[in-house]
Amino acid sequence: LAPRFARKFSERLGATYVKLGQFVASSPTLFPELWVREFEKTLDDVPPVAFSVIKGVVERELGSPLEVTFAKFDRAPLAAASIAQVHRATLRDEFGGGDVVVKVLRPGVDDLLKADLGFLEIAGKAAEALVPSFGRLSLANVLEDLRATMLDELDLEKEAANLEVFRAWLATAGLEATATCPLPVKAASSKRVLTMDYVDGVPLTDLDALRAMYGPTFDAETTLLNALNTWSLGVLSCDFFHADVHAGNLLALRDGRVAFLDFGIVGRVPERIWTSLQDAAAGLASRDFELLARALTTMGAAERVDERAFAADLEALFKSLDEVQPDVLVSADGAGAVAATVSVDDAQVTDLLLQVVNVTERNGIKLPREFGLLVKQALYFDRYTRLLAPDMDVINDDRVAFSA
Repeated sequence: LAPRFARKFSERLGATYVKLGQFVASSPTLFPELWVREFEKTLDDVPPVAFSVIKGVVERELGSPLEVTFAKFDRAPLAAASIAQVHRATLRDEFGGGDVVVKVLRPGVDDLLKADLGFLEIAGKAAEALVPSFGRLSLANVLEDLRATMLDELDLEKEAANLEVFRAWLATAGLEATATCPLPVKAASSKRVLTMDYVDGVPLTDLDALRAMYGPTFDAETTLLNALNTWSLGVLSCDFFHADVHAGNLLALRDGRVAFLDFGIVGRVPERIWTSLQDAAAGLASRDFELLARALTTMGAAERVDERAFAADLEALFKSLDEVQPDVLVSADGAGAVAATVSVDDAQVTDLLLQVVNVTERNGIKLPREFGLLVKQALYFDRYTRLLAPDMDVINDDRVAFSA
């Protein structure tokens, strides 16, 4: 009951605690399984801020009336969450013209989060005493990670910088023909307002929409490879990796490219685990589970691990993961037409990630949060592979990039 009560309570308390719940759900290497599973259900579904309020924020931030910058600005948001909401708009020609989306921080949310984070530091000390299962955590480090994650999401200039870095990396890596991301419009952006290109695409899990868009030329394997190779090469050679590649943030475009959206959550591989991560990737690619076990043992700074037994557990785990298929959802519209999409949701991916974490912890290894973020994204791509190219052997396919 404690995890469920905490999750319900966090949803009622507002933005800080919704983000805290999402942080718990995304950190199975840090938190107990019951808490991760419960906080996976955290709802970030809030009533939208009134258009008049959003208009005021944009005008104050940009220093001019809305109509000076935008020829059109939709009153109804595309999406509303605890931190920000997003509106479609059209820029005036003086600002480059074209369709854009405008992400606007909710008024007062930054002051609220900063105050709440101070309270959480105090509450964290009490939690160590009250919840025995938190004894394995270094709450000071966890709360510092939480603070950094939240403060980054409050600064839309950082997200704009991430977009620019990723777009520049695509050019440097020679990937502009296969992938893209929105570009920020600096003249119409600030710390609390982010205006960026509108990207019109289809989620990788919507098979019917993909077939309708591409017609007989639809090449599912190429679409998958474009997305997978862009992400994996980003891990190896970009300043950061995209740490939230759920279906809503990964779109197929009409011109054949894939688009990565929402760079508010990114991960960085610490230098201390870089070599171990490369060894782990090599072990997985070659199905050398003893190499994988050694790499994970080093990454987790663990001692007295029976690496042979750990390797056997890893081999059994990955064999079982190979047998898990995504859920195909079939529905009919009013005219009787049948539509098929594939469910690749957070709960499914988190369940798979927890299986990985349970095997490592059962063998005495506690992995860093960055590893959990990486594995979660890799599991998303595993699900996309089973949907788009079920016969493709990712590990042994020479077209898949495992090195920069």
